[in-house]
Amino acid sequence: MRKTFALLTAVVLCVLMMSSSRRPITIFMIGDSTMANKPYDGDKQERGWGMVLQGFFTDDIVVDNHAVNGRSSKSFIDEGRWQVVVDKIMPGDYVFIQFGHNDEKPKADRHTDPGTTFDANLTKFVTETRQKGGIPVLFNSVVRRNFMKNAPENDDDEKLRDKVFTGESSTEGDVLVDTHGDYLLSPRNVAATTRCAFVDANKVTHDLEQSLGPEASKRLHMWFRPGETPSLPKGREDNTHYSIYGAHVVASLLVDEIARQVPALKKYVRHYDYIVSDKGQGNYMDLQKAVDEAPMGKKTKIRVLHGEWSYPVIPRGKKIKLDVSSHAKLLK
Repeated sequence: MRKTFALLTAVVLCVLMMSSSRRPITIFMIGDSTMANKPYDGDKQERGWGMVLQGFFTDDIVVDNHAVNGRSSKSFIDEGRWQVVVDKIMPGDYVFIQFGHNDEKPKADRHTDPGTTFDANLTKFVTETRQKGGIPVLFNSVVRRNFMKNAPENDDDEKLRDKVFTGESSTEGDVLVDTHGDYLLSPRNVAATTRCAFVDANKVTHDLEQSLGPEASKRLHMWFRPGETPSLPKGREDNTHYSIYGAHVVASLLVDEIARQVPALKKYVRHYDYIVSDKGQGNYMDLQKAVDEAPMGKKTKIRVLHGEWSYPVIPRGKKIKLDVSSHAKLLK
């Protein structure tokens, strides 16, 4: 009897250990508006690259995005937002850290200096993540779309965004101009001194925007002509924040760079032609529409990330493979 009880106990413990080992890995994201989740109702077009990142991982990964518009490393700590993340970190989780856009701003509630206060805050994120058994990953800032011949100072990116559409700019050249200065160096330097993984998001996005040039790169951002989208009847010229298309292109490139710098995550990375989410985290919010827009005769992979959907009507001649996540459901 005792042997049987001991055997049953061992089996139960084994099952519990196996189930706990299958706990999804959480990637916490902390940063600013270029990474943040955005409202998606009413045809709103703006997305942070972190908002769409879940669509590039298997269900083994859960992306928990805490990035917020307008936050610097300082204000994120001062407002208690960092403590909320710290309290949630479990051993084996990751924290993706990307600040700089707002640390550059002159206001005292946000400003930090590269080499001193900015570095100290980044070091705090790294140290406290490790104290909870988590794995920190530092990113520098993504570029602003700045082809201006007379570039603004790096603390005034409002000159590059949030303007009503005015048309083509006569002051743009063919070379992308940096606006972040030494704020790009702090994440790299802190990563080196703390032996933390570093993703050069600035280089990845710089190379992307430069390769597209001043005209085609507008599509990555919130550039819309009047009447082009219902949510922006007067249009918009915004060179900082991403459109739905831009967020997906940037996330696709960054997830591959993440896999290079953090090899343990590589096996969870996936790429799809279309990602469907009724939470605005895909490049489609309707499954049937994604199927309808898939090309004839070409193999098309569609990730159904969120939502409950009727099984789509797939026309003959379309080679579509549906990959349904555990957060979505297809009704036969």
